[in-house]
Amino acid sequence: MSANMDRSLVEWLGATSLFDGVEDMHLWDLSGIAMVVSCKRRANIFSTGDPGNGFYLVKEGRVKVFMLSPDGKEQILHVIGPGESFGEVAVFAGQSFPAHAVALENSRLVFLPRDDFVALVSANPALALNLLAALSQRLRQFTNMIDALSLKEVPGRLAAHLLYLNDKQASGDNLSLELSKTQLASLLGTIPETLSRILSKLQRAGFIAIDGSDIVITDRQRLVSLAEFGKF
Repeated sequence: MSANMDRSLVEWLGATSLFDGVEDMHLWDLSGIAMVVSCKRRANIFSTGDPGNGFYLVKEGRVKVFMLSPDGKEQILHVIGPGESFGEVAVFAGQSFPAHAVALENSRLVFLPRDDFVALVSANPALALNLLAALSQRLRQFTNMIDALSLKEVPGRLAAHLLYLNDKQASGDNLSLELSKTQLASLLGTIPETLSRILSKLQRAGFIAIDGSDIVITDRQRLVSLAEFGKF
C-alpha cells in the first residue's frame, strides 16, 4: 500500500464515528492492521456461527445484517452504510457471529482482525472508549427495535423509521428510502403488501408525499405522533 493510500485510509478512519477523536498516531496504527476488501452485490460476508475473527467498517456501499428463522424467514437487524461498523460484539465477546451479513450493493469494506485490534485497544484506552460509545449506540438501536416490534403496530414502526431516515439524511423534510419494499418490510417485521398499503394511506392522509423512493414529510407533527403512539 502506497503512502498516499495509507494517508487516505488514515483520514477516512478518523472521520468515522467509531474512531472520531482518536489521535493521528493511533489511526496510523489502525491503518497498519486494516485490510480493504471488495464485495460484489449479494456477496456473503459472514454467516451465523462463523468465528468472530474481526469486524468491519463500510467504506463504500451498504451491508444488511439479518437473522433467519428455522423456516427461512428473514429479519433484518441493521442496514450499515458508509462510515459505520458491524460485527464488533462477537469479536469482543470472543464468540462466533450471531447473525448473517450480506452486501446490498457492490461495496468496499475495511476489515480489522480481532487479535491485532485487541492489542491496539489494550495499549490505547481512547480506542476502548470509542468502542463503548459505538456499542452503546447499537444497544439503543436494538432496544428501540424490540420496543417497536413488540409494542407498536406497523404504522407506528414505519413512521418511526421515516423520521429516523430523515434525521440521518439531514435533508430538511426530504428523505430517500434506502431499501427495497421487501427489505424494508423485513426490517419492520411485516410483509411488502402491508407496507405498500400503509405508505399509500400515509400519503392519502397527508402525512407524506411519495415519488418513487423519495419521500417528503408534509405533516411532521402527525407523523411524530404516529411514531410515538402507533395509531392514526
